[in-house]
Amino acid sequence: MSDNSPPPPSTPSTPRTRSRSAQNTPVRTPSQPEDDGSTRETPRSRGTTPQVATRRTPSSQGTPTTLATPQRPATVPGGLEVIEESPGTPSSRRTAAQSPFTDRMSEIDLASPLNYGTPSSIGSLRTPRSGIQGTPIRLRPDIRTDRRIRQVSVGPAGSTGGQTPGRPDQSPHPGAEGSALVIWGTDVVVDRCKAKFKTFLETFVQTSMDEDERIEGLDESQPLYMQKIDEIFSLEEPVLNVNLSHLKEFDAQLCQQLVCYPQEVIPILDMGVNEYFFERHPAAVLEHQIQVRPFNAKKTRNLRHLNPEDIDQLITINGMVIRTSNIIPEMREAFFRCIVCNFSTTVEIDRGRIHEPTLCTNCSTNHCFSLVHNRSHFTDKQLVRLQETPDDMPAGQTPHSVVLFTYNDLVDSIQPGDRITVTGIYRAVPLQLNPRMRSVKSVYKTHIDVVHFRKIDTTRLYKHDEKEHKFPPERIELLKSLSQKPDIYERLTAAVCPSIYGHEDVKKGILLQMFGGTKKTFVSSGRDNFRAEINILLCGDPGTSKSQLLSYVYDVVPRSQYTSGKGSSAVGLTAYITKDPETRQMVLQTGALVLADSGVCCIDEFDKMSDATRSILHEVMEQQTLSIAKAGIICQLNARTSILAAANPCDSQWNTSKTIIDNIRLPHTLLSRFDLIFLMLDPQSEQFDARLARHLVSLYSNEASVEDSNTMDISLLRDYIAFAQEHLSPTLGEEASQRLIQTYVDMRKLGAGRGRISAYPRQLESLIRLSEAHAKMRYSDTVEVEDVEEAWRLHREALKQSATDPLSGKIDVSIITTGVSSAARQRQIELTAALKKLVIMLGPSVTVTQQKLMMDLKTTSQLMVSREMFEDALKQLQDDGVLQIPSKTTVVTASLN
Repeated sequence: MSDNSPPPPSTPSTPRTRSRSAQNTPVRTPSQPEDDGSTRETPRSRGTTPQVATRRTPSSQGTPTTLATPQRPATVPGGLEVIEESPGTPSSRRTAAQSPFTDRMSEIDLASPLNYGTPSSIGSLRTPRSGIQGTPIRLRPDIRTDRRIRQVSVGPAGSTGGQTPGRPDQSPHPGAEGSALVIWGTDVVVDRCKAKFKTFLETFVQTSMDEDERIEGLDESQPLYMQKIDEIFSLEEPVLNVNLSHLKEFDAQLCQQLVCYPQEVIPILDMGVNEYFFERHPAAVLEHQIQVRPFNAKKTRNLRHLNPEDIDQLITINGMVIRTSNIIPEMREAFFRCIVCNFSTTVEIDRGRIHEPTLCTNCSTNHCFSLVHNRSHFTDKQLVRLQETPDDMPAGQTPHSVVLFTYNDLVDSIQPGDRITVTGIYRAVPLQLNPRMRSVKSVYKTHIDVVHFRKIDTTRLYKHDEKEHKFPPERIELLKSLSQKPDIYERLTAAVCPSIYGHEDVKKGILLQMFGGTKKTFVSSGRDNFRAEINILLCGDPGTSKSQLLSYVYDVVPRSQYTSGKGSSAVGLTAYITKDPETRQMVLQTGALVLADSGVCCIDEFDKMSDATRSILHEVMEQQTLSIAKAGIICQLNARTSILAAANPCDSQWNTSKTIIDNIRLPHTLLSRFDLIFLMLDPQSEQFDARLARHLVSLYSNEASVEDSNTMDISLLRDYIAFAQEHLSPTLGEEASQRLIQTYVDMRKLGAGRGRISAYPRQLESLIRLSEAHAKMRYSDTVEVEDVEEAWRLHREALKQSATDPLSGKIDVSIITTGVSSAARQRQIELTAALKKLVIMLGPSVTVTQQKLMMDLKTTSQLMVSREMFEDALKQLQDDGVLQIPSKTTVVTASLN
């Protein structure tokens, strides 16, 4: 590695430049002898770009020699080599248009990234985001240049840049016939590449494309990208997304060049599209120059398959976003001012670093520059951590991850939990041993400079965000016609996990959960929001397809998460504090519930979850938020997620003589937050067993390949639900409101006569959410009476299974809300009264064993006495002061005092 010592100032005895004119311009032609004292520089670097640090050694002529990479000498159009000068010198600050060889460069159609400009850049020299002047490549922080590797030279037409390393191009004058601008070390001819891309824009016609590629009012008979350019003019969004499969179909060589040399070719494509755009719309004014964002590259790789051969090439990978950083400013152009004479100069970023000028050319003072932050220019940057999706992960392997760098318009375009396809340039950066030393490690750190994001929704519903999914008009007509069919409810239900036999009400409940209720916010009522998400609990015998239903929902619903109760911790579901390896700051790593925001969190083995983990679900399931106070980070995260949980009985089989609380041993405070609780039991019926066996056998036979004509395709179901979620927000009608009120009153009245409670306000809110979901399923803007009736029927069927008192056989919601049925509570009161009467008969200050007292109670009372009920009665009498319990086996009656 070279040290950081500056080159000595030029003196008359050792001239650094060869005089060609009165201005002593630091250039020379191929006919001149080679000067060992020259420092090579790429033509991409402007005058303000920091120079490459070099190590100068004595040569045979007594002049310093620069040790540079011999393979790629720096040349400019016409074979001219640039002699490096100290930053801030007049010649280094001179732009290409002001240099003495401007006339010679202008003869070759200034189509280089050095000299290119558009009317948009002329009207506003500095973009609103970065504030940096100039060319397309300088406006693209995602396309970084490396002055030590990529150089530009001029050769004969058809040349591929295959010159002899270390020798300048011996081509004729650039103005001569047949000359062409070629990027050094590649086969990219600038003019030819730009002409091909213009032809592609003007002529390419494509009829088959993905839904997210379509634009409004698309004419499939006209060139696709001409219509996209016209859309840029109307929307004033200067971004052109180019599908590389289209480019490969048009010109495979151009596509291959773009994949292999993205940081050289993308600026050329930017030039071509900007020229074409302003030819069609000369009066257009854009925020910045149009940027080409290619996607769907041929080199689509899995995260774990990325290797060094992909470095500096365009790749496309899939993954799930697990973490995003805050937007951080990255300096693109530093402004330095001399503290002695106030001379100022600017320095551009070089491979992520800003090199401070060491010598002031105005006053010849060393190390006198200070950085002026408010005169420097920055760009928006965000760090994103991308992880393998479970589908791409091999069995038994841990997920791989990679860091993404996003800039400008791409920041904050994705959130944790999104499944995306990323197209970008794979980079490798050396690690420094010490920030104060220039030596680096041999191990490099990799990242991806993102060029394009694309959210994956081929097998899932579309994400709930501000941007609506654009459906073709014919697709919308099909969806609306389906909603008018009288059997649409049954057809949608049959499409939910068709491989599972029976359980129609369970499927209907899950279907309504995927539609969800209407989001409401009433600040004036003192409550910020009302929950619109529906929570469902599936419990019952093992082997009743509970986990299959959870897996189906996880595969269909966007931003969904699947976890198991035994393998989940409290921090894994909520959030935890960790140190970001990139920024070295404490960050909040979100868990499954936050990642499933606006989605569904599927929790299997819900009964085996620890109490500490279950306790954090109380706030999430009702307030839809998650409060965090850890390591000085106090915040409240959104967790607007639906919970779909599955639980098995603690005795491995459902005991019908016990309540749901006794079977699954879940706290009643958590059960009351579920809108629907279904029991999935094995009926042990011969007829049911025969039908189930016939259905399972048909799945493995040839009959499985014959699709039922009434079964809805999964893609159609996905579009049907997505359209309802985006465009429908049904409200309660007057008749539906009165029916809900009457239903709730009837539910309360049903149990009042027998001392039971059959409804609470939470049950009424559940009915409202289910009614809204059913109306949304019908594509209706108003909740009708039929929606309330179906919601009440579904809710009643769930209560029959989960809230039935095994002793009385009646529905008692108190089992879910309080954990004890009204009949059991009444028996407990009677048992406590009988025990109190027996204790009073013993007299004051009498010591008796609990065993004897229990036997006497069974003898004198006709009540059924269990050990648990007896202990509860003793605790109640102790609280009332009737007796004392000095030990676990004895009881002392109260004294007369």
